[in-house]
Amino acid sequence: MFEKPHRRLNPLTGEHVLVSPQRTQRPWQGKVERIQEAARPEHDPKCYLCSGNERAGGKRNPQYTGTFAFDNDFAALLPLENSEQIQDDHLFCAVPEYGICRVLCFSPRHDLSLPELSSEEIEEVISVWTDETRTLSKNPNITNIQIFENKGELMGCSNPHPHSQIWATQRLPNEPAKELIQQKAYFNKHSRPMLEDVVQRELEANRRIVIVNEHWAALVPFWAAWPFETIVLPRFRASSLLDLNLLQRKSLADILKRLTTRYDNLFEVSFPYSMGFHQAPFDSEDHTEWTLHMHFYPPLLRSAVIRKFMVGFEMLGMPGRDITPESAAERLRELSEIHYKKA
Repeated sequence: MFEKPHRRLNPLTGEHVLVSPQRTQRPWQGKVERIQEAARPEHDPKCYLCSGNERAGGKRNPQYTGTFAFDNDFAALLPLENSEQIQDDHLFCAVPEYGICRVLCFSPRHDLSLPELSSEEIEEVISVWTDETRTLSKNPNITNIQIFENKGELMGCSNPHPHSQIWATQRLPNEPAKELIQQKAYFNKHSRPMLEDVVQRELEANRRIVIVNEHWAALVPFWAAWPFETIVLPRFRASSLLDLNLLQRKSLADILKRLTTRYDNLFEVSFPYSMGFHQAPFDSEDHTEWTLHMHFYPPLLRSAVIRKFMVGFEMLGMPGRDITPESAAERLRELSEIHYKKA
């Protein structure tokens, strides 16, 4: 099964992925290159995110000891009062977009990434993500709250200090907008949230599950485009972080630590990725169709230095992959949950 070229539907977006398993029967054959990562200090006096240091915009960080959030000094979006009206027509359309951009430092430690934090420290990060969501969602001009982390230079991260960003926007961006359409259509047809059915089917099949605990499941989605892409899904009904209780946040911290540790252990490197939550729109509608979820999009393919590029047919046609999601999940499942730096 799944040994010949085929394409898979991503029900969240309505788009397809080309899978060509015959091109790479054993994707982890041969030499596995490793890189020597430079050691980072616990506190870098030149880092603009470290505790007590001056940021690039001139403001000084407090002597924070836990998770720390602040307004982005070089925000991609500006508040409503800074917006301007732009004339548009049917071919060349540009309309104002305003919002709020926040930065959230996971820890004062400059040298630790998410998998190297304790579960309790990750739980604190989740709590602050939730607090930020609660505050931003009360703004009547905000519809979408996008929490994300770009980890590593390969993902364009400009500072190695462990941190994430939150961009709260007036309108839904492209990806959540596509997901909203698809989830609404599925709910209207089946009277159940799409991702609730997905996680149930995946738990029954147990072919693409990577980690599962009482409240959450991390798996390689059937429609994954990136080699070791994963999605984190709740085993209960929730549409945003605001729906989680303390125990569910604790369980999420457990899943995130175990999943990101597996990522680092795969090629024994601080594994680069872009990850983020997709929460229901914060508008006046009741979004019973929406399931809170997290996407992890890592670029590495066969080693710490060989990465996947979306080029050629993938840019002009559709995304493609050689490693099947089933084999990627198996590879991730095999890995230890003890971080390679401590093994």
